[in-house]
Amino acid sequence: MGRLDNKRVVITGGAGGIGAETAKLFLKEGAKVALVDLDQDALNNVAETLEEHGKVVVIAADVSDEADVERYVQEAKDKLGGIDVFFNNAGIEGTVAPLIEQKVEDFDKVMAVNVRGMFLGLKHVMKTMSESGGSIINTSSVAGLSASPGLTPYVTSKHAVVGLTRNGSAEGAGQNIRVNSVHPAPVNTRMMRSIEKGSKPEDAAAAKAEYEKRVPLGRYGEPNDVAQLVLFLASDESNFITGAQYVVDGGMTT
Repeated sequence: MGRLDNKRVVITGGAGGIGAETAKLFLKEGAKVALVDLDQDALNNVAETLEEHGKVVVIAADVSDEADVERYVQEAKDKLGGIDVFFNNAGIEGTVAPLIEQKVEDFDKVMAVNVRGMFLGLKHVMKTMSESGGSIINTSSVAGLSASPGLTPYVTSKHAVVGLTRNGSAEGAGQNIRVNSVHPAPVNTRMMRSIEKGSKPEDAAAAKAEYEKRVPLGRYGEPNDVAQLVLFLASDESNFITGAQYVVDGGMTT
């Protein structure tokens, strides 16, 4: 306990399964946390479940809108006193369909959240961290390292996160800003329920079983599996690690 004592943390996608679980773990480790998400009610609900663990700030914002990003960064900085750790985690899955059937508007929506939102978060948080340094963890996916048929917009966006991570780490190193990415296999959250239903509308349970068979450990990850890795990258234990891609995938990419 205490691995993040007095660290000031911002988590985007804070109302989702991975974001909320990571916030809970961070609070237990001594951090002060600001949760960012589009849905104010969902944020409030998550914050209520976390209150017993420590200080939580909630900020409703659209991560794909630069004015909103500037606002959430400034509000987090004002309320927490600065930003030491940024979990750049917000993302959407898009529509499940063959590439030739994907709609341009759906592709653009995924790219807006998963790439522009990631870029804007990096841009404005790195400005804030430029004087004192910090750790940034970007959420990609195993789909950012390999193919996942039926999810072309998502795969494209998650590959882009690798490029943003590498360039961000190269440019941030001089200010002691570390930037790494995490690459989960399917995780037992709302997103996978959506993908399962999109893959087999008539039998989502069968789709889940098929996805699980692709994981050598035979199961989906749980949000805490990802949160534990993010904790390591956020902590001083990883202070010589930057520009790296960390898989948490049950052996899926081996």
